[in-house]
Amino acid sequence: MEEIRRLADRFDLIEPVGGGSMGTVWRARDDNLERTVAVKELLLPHGQGEQKADEAKNRALREARIAARLVHPHAITVFGVIDEQDRPWIIMEYLPSKSLADKLRDGPMEVDDVIRLAIQLCSALAAAHRAGIVHRDIKPGNVLLGDDDTVKITDFGISRAMGDVQLTATGEISGTPAFLAPEVARGEDATSASDVFSLGATLYTALEGGTPYGTAENPIALLYRASSGEITPPTKSGILTPLLNRLLDVRPDSRPTMTETERELRALAAGEPTTLVAEEPPPKARKGMLIGVIAVFLVLAAAAAAAVVVVLNRGEDTPSGTAPPASQSQSAAPPSSEPVAPPPTPSSVPSSSPPPPSTPPSSTAPPPAQTPGQALQAYYTLIPANLQAGFAGLSDNFKRTRNQSFERYSSYWKDYRSVTVSNVSESGNTVTATLTYVKASGATTSGRETFVLVQQDGRYLIDSQKAG
Repeated sequence: MEEIRRLADRFDLIEPVGGGSMGTVWRARDDNLERTVAVKELLLPHGQGEQKADEAKNRALREARIAARLVHPHAITVFGVIDEQDRPWIIMEYLPSKSLADKLRDGPMEVDDVIRLAIQLCSALAAAHRAGIVHRDIKPGNVLLGDDDTVKITDFGISRAMGDVQLTATGEISGTPAFLAPEVARGEDATSASDVFSLGATLYTALEGGTPYGTAENPIALLYRASSGEITPPTKSGILTPLLNRLLDVRPDSRPTMTETERELRALAAGEPTTLVAEEPPPKARKGMLIGVIAVFLVLAAAAAAAVVVVLNRGEDTPSGTAPPASQSQSAAPPSSEPVAPPPTPSSVPSSSPPPPSTPPSSTAPPPAQTPGQALQAYYTLIPANLQAGFAGLSDNFKRTRNQSFERYSSYWKDYRSVTVSNVSESGNTVTATLTYVKASGATTSGRETFVLVQQDGRYLIDSQKAG
């Protein structure tokens, strides 16, 4: 095929500046308006027949026209789309930049920097959702960091148009599932709620240096993990932890909207009180998730038997430093179901004959954490939403020495909104961390605390706690 250097007798292609499995991005010159633009040359499916190629081209043209409706300072503007040599070319705003994926190859970002980045992304995505536009492919490779520190999201709808990350009737999978919401990985349509999850996965990656689902050599295994919502709990997210866990909630209707997320981020940036806390999925929701995961597994097995074709976006979106894969012992529920460490409690002197500790109603023992430090971090994502699980994470010795009943425990925590854990260090079963407490009034306190955890029935329980 003859190489095109000029489009529609108007756009001169100067040099390629990016690309991936869906096409090549060119820096180009618009002769009519005398300005620099970006031109995305979309690659149509190969080996699937003329009809499939025509369908993909028509979808690309339609999705590009929909994206052109959004004009926002933090979204790459689509100026137009043309059909040249039987393939679509999208004319877009040109931003001298590098992608977030490129930046993360140098290592993860600081929490404050991620908050500033996320505010800009959320403002554009919230505007898109209000206009009825779902992005469908939020990931580090689609986040552009301008030379002037401007952050912009790009490629609205293009993944859907080109069949990216789709399990089709022929058993073909293209794209990477590393940032997919669980419901999308199970085959449901993408919605604004799935955009929220993908944003959370992108922020998680920026903070942790790897994706929430970890890594897997087999993309089928990674898609299975995504369909279950099985994520590795964040350990470096600091004050972002409660919000991040809500963004990554396996239940779409329990995630905040993009507008609510932007409001929470602005509050965090300003040091103001926030309102969103992690929630524990009800048993019925967990049962539904399990049924969905089993269904997806059967579909994936059938697809693999039919000689699945895998086309991965390798190297474009995932930073070189990745988190270890999640333990097989982890639940398919979100990280808030992990076992947890106890909160600080009012000092008390045990009586000579302390009453036996009370048992919270319907408290189910949560699955084990991988390390004592992870058990501590997972706990504080639950406070104060799941006190039953918290109380179950205390050893009998802790309850006796603190004269702790479930009534006293829950009464103490009713005055708190959230707790975040940072700067965790471990030495055997001893964990030291900085804890930041946010009271219902909005007041915050921070301090270093040391915990000793013991193992019982394969899970960690908090045996002691002290300041310093």
